[in-house]
Amino acid sequence: MADWQDFYTTSQDGLKLFARRLGPAISPRPPVLCLPGIARSTADFEEVAAHLARHGDRAVWAFDYRGRGRSDYDPNWENYDLRIELGDILDQMTALGISEAIFLGTSRGGLLTMLVAMMRPAAVRGAILNDIGPIIEGKGLARIKSYVGKLPKPRTYAEAGQILKSVSSTQFPALDDVGWERMARRTWRDKDGGLVSVYDTNLLKTLEKVDLDAPLPELWPQFGALTHVPVLVLRGAHSDILSPETAREMTRRHPACALWEVPYEGHAPLLGDLPTLERIETFVSTIPDEVPVPAAQ
Repeated sequence: MADWQDFYTTSQDGLKLFARRLGPAISPRPPVLCLPGIARSTADFEEVAAHLARHGDRAVWAFDYRGRGRSDYDPNWENYDLRIELGDILDQMTALGISEAIFLGTSRGGLLTMLVAMMRPAAVRGAILNDIGPIIEGKGLARIKSYVGKLPKPRTYAEAGQILKSVSSTQFPALDDVGWERMARRTWRDKDGGLVSVYDTNLLKTLEKVDLDAPLPELWPQFGALTHVPVLVLRGAHSDILSPETAREMTRRHPACALWEVPYEGHAPLLGDLPTLERIETFVSTIPDEVPVPAAQ
């Protein structure tokens, strides 16, 4: 298996944005483009990318948003906004020569996938929505709001794993200490002899603007932008963001939407267990290499 290849593009306002690719630069198969959660990075997709690219005939891309991972932090925290991140993604795709892809979006990445489908529908050949849907449960959003940008600074990765366990054990009740430490290594990084977050803690300010006492907007029109392509919804069995009712309603409203529930995991599934990897691979393999040509009338 080839190693990841790293790429940087420049946003319209001058920030350096990071992307990485596993697999061939040129392939007849549509690539998979992975978009992470709000405070996550490309590291979350290492297992699923390795699984999908192992035959060497499909590329898997992953993007870091501004303020996350290896992309530049924005000096203006108000730019950590879905609309600006959408523009960044579309610009990155153009700069990197990605005209179309099967999107795999975790949480916020799933919302951005819906927005890409609205703005550039031909760019989306299929969509995998990892624990996100048109209705976001306020309880889960409140939990995320309670810790993003507020976690104590750990001294070791083992300690970092225990910190994550303290805030997310109800979401991942079966995860052992090795698993928590693995997650910690994707949440903090080494810098100047200590551990720092892989995201700009100013993301906290964007979440503070969310009024949980007001009804959250429903995003059915955005989800509807995906009706022209197959969709696979992944739901963590313990998720407090995507309810079973919303997930089932997604399959009812979409003509080609399947649902896969990941046992023992919550928000968002870690995309590392073999059954889920195989289900994702099966879905991806059903997407034709070429866009079907409509039959003549």
